[in-house]
Amino acid sequence: MAGPWNRSAVTGSRWAAAAAVAFILGGADAACARTFKIPPGRLGDVAAALGVQAGITIAITEPDLAGRRSGGVSGDLSVRAALAHALRDTGTEAVFHDSATVRIVRLRAAPPPRSRPAAPETPPTPTDLGEIVVTASKQNIPLDHYPGSATVVEFPPAWLSRNASAGTAAITQTLPTLSSTNLGRGRNKIFVRGIADSSFNGPSQATVGQYLGDVRLSYNAPDPDLNLYDLQRVEVLAGPQGTLYGASSLGGIVRLVPNPPDSREAYGAASAGLSATRFGGAGRDAAATINLPIGKSAAARLVVYGVRDAGYIDDPVRKLDDINRSRTFGQRLMWRLDDVAAWTVDLGAASQRIRSDDGQYTLRGDPPLTRGAALAQPFRNDFRLAYVTGRRSVGGGQLTTTTSVANHDLLSVFDATESDGSATLRRFEERNDILLVSHETRLAGGDRGAPWVVGVAGVYNVSRLSRSLGSPDAPEQIAGVRNAQMELSIFGQASRPIGSSLTVTAGGRLTASGNEGRLIDAPLKEPEIDSRKHVHVVPTLALDWRLSRSLSTFLEVQRGVRAGGFAIAPAGATTASQEFVADDLSQIELGVRWRNPQWDRLSARAALFAVDWNHVQADLVDDLGLPYTANIGNGRIYGLDATASWRVSSAVTLTASAFFNDTYLYGRPAGSQDIGKRTLPNIPRDGVRLETAWRRDLGRGVILSGDASLRYVGKSYLATGTSYDVSQGSYFVGSLGARLDFDRVGVSLDIANIGDARANTFAFGNPFGLTRRDQITPLRPRTVRLGLDARF
Repeated sequence: MAGPWNRSAVTGSRWAAAAAVAFILGGADAACARTFKIPPGRLGDVAAALGVQAGITIAITEPDLAGRRSGGVSGDLSVRAALAHALRDTGTEAVFHDSATVRIVRLRAAPPPRSRPAAPETPPTPTDLGEIVVTASKQNIPLDHYPGSATVVEFPPAWLSRNASAGTAAITQTLPTLSSTNLGRGRNKIFVRGIADSSFNGPSQATVGQYLGDVRLSYNAPDPDLNLYDLQRVEVLAGPQGTLYGASSLGGIVRLVPNPPDSREAYGAASAGLSATRFGGAGRDAAATINLPIGKSAAARLVVYGVRDAGYIDDPVRKLDDINRSRTFGQRLMWRLDDVAAWTVDLGAASQRIRSDDGQYTLRGDPPLTRGAALAQPFRNDFRLAYVTGRRSVGGGQLTTTTSVANHDLLSVFDATESDGSATLRRFEERNDILLVSHETRLAGGDRGAPWVVGVAGVYNVSRLSRSLGSPDAPEQIAGVRNAQMELSIFGQASRPIGSSLTVTAGGRLTASGNEGRLIDAPLKEPEIDSRKHVHVVPTLALDWRLSRSLSTFLEVQRGVRAGGFAIAPAGATTASQEFVADDLSQIELGVRWRNPQWDRLSARAALFAVDWNHVQADLVDDLGLPYTANIGNGRIYGLDATASWRVSSAVTLTASAFFNDTYLYGRPAGSQDIGKRTLPNIPRDGVRLETAWRRDLGRGVILSGDASLRYVGKSYLATGTSYDVSQGSYFVGSLGARLDFDRVGVSLDIANIGDARANTFAFGNPFGLTRRDQITPLRPRTVRLGLDARF
């Protein structure tokens, strides 16, 4: 029987002709996600079919490569992802000459073809990445055509094995414009650019929307801080995203994109690490991922993980070491059913438990990394999520519908001793039980030059905040609050080319919302407050102007709105409760992009933006240390952020990112407290990150990769109010890491805070001691982690 290397020229011409057909169809978008159903076979045949379906040119110049066996492609994927599936374990790689022309070449030092696929490998060089698609746009717009500031962080498995256990912190340390408070795992707020309302957690909506795929994770809760195991990428959209996302998107969107189940083969991955923190204890982390086909048209994917973060703060009063230890355990399960009456259906569930033994703050005047206290201040975060997503082709578009239910239970304990002027031990406990139900159905279509999307969405969120204060053995219930919000929306957005270089994008969202609130556990019951129903329109208008093949600019105007709510009044108020009104934010942004980092050696992007924020909502703390929520005035934000990338060689890449903010708060409401520093809280005035990443083949199947980074976090202030305008930030921190890849096994070594920098990252740990202005949240001291990962 003739082998694949002895095929006649007729066979070779077959896939060459198919490639020519693909070229004729090249007007199709090479980056948009589409449905591929290509069975396993010769790589030449699979590539030809993929080129025809995607509308791009795929060339294979070596007949022996065309004869290698490919596992085919199945599912809703971008062209880049489809190629990755088709080329897996063939010893080849894809080189994009432009967005519609691809050449399949031999992989350097490639291992022999394997019959069973492993988890996706680290991309050999940046040149094989192709065009990145911003799926958070809900229209699958290529990144270099998106008319706004979007960042897509790809996650090779090698990087995840080293960093996934850090959760959100791994992302904030990568992107300077994304920041967070530092209360501890599962209790932080995250912010994009300078859009930050306060450092404290309360009933107001988050300023940043967080998603797992198409599923909303939270509404008015702190960051769930899901670990990053088995993710494809993270997408961050900066600025208000009211048109496409509605609630909780004043500052932007953070979208975690997980790897989908694969119905072709069973495979898995596992990782484990041991860490040691200077002046602290030992930590450990472990995770496992299993992909299991079920029949011919279904598959399940399970991720299980556990992390123990070492403590590094000692309590000499209670004679305890490393009191701020924390533990995280979680799992994610996704079950995909293909071709269910023409639908692709994903059923998913996720849960995560976080337990912190104590706060991670110290006090000025105490020895470094110590804090004496009579009471422990533990924290608990339980997050549970279930969802169903369906997708199918409808005409020339794709219909997507998602329904999810999330339950978020939070428990915080603080030492309230001396809050009443006496030395009697007092314990404050706050419980927040949150239920979030969300739904969205949308239809997206069009091509690369003229994408569009229309949809309907609904959100129902109920939070019950209960509090107790008093003796540690028997604290008494004090006033709490229950809030319920409902939003129903219709939205649409479309892009249309004007001439050969200018594209106009316009859209809007019509939302009807209402909220109701009432006090609970109050000595004197007050009537339920039924807020006025609100109807508002959130528009978007953007221009994308391609000045040349390598240079483009965009102008975008967007708006976002947050609904009002019901809160407990601060100490000294004439009523026990109060209402805070809706706030709204408008942004205008001018950006420029020069070249594409995926295939150009030198590239850059930058954006100037101006924000007008009316009736800013903020979660605050009164003079007794108890939380409340109010409108604090109006805000203005002016800023610049920029990123440049230089691929020095095929093995070394340098990246620099920076941002600069100028914020101003004005128009203090009558009767409110003095706002002190007239800047918005918690956002550094500036920040810089420098990174170098490298990769080197040491021999057949052995690869050394690594990265080093240096971050500067500028100065910021804790909160508004003269008692809380405490400075924080203004420090440098560096990290270094490397990994040896032995085909299916990797060994890594990472050093965080390599210079063991000492700085105040955050000036808050206990609200009952804020007026003393002596709280410090130190950087985690130098931490070394040794990791091992494997694919099977």
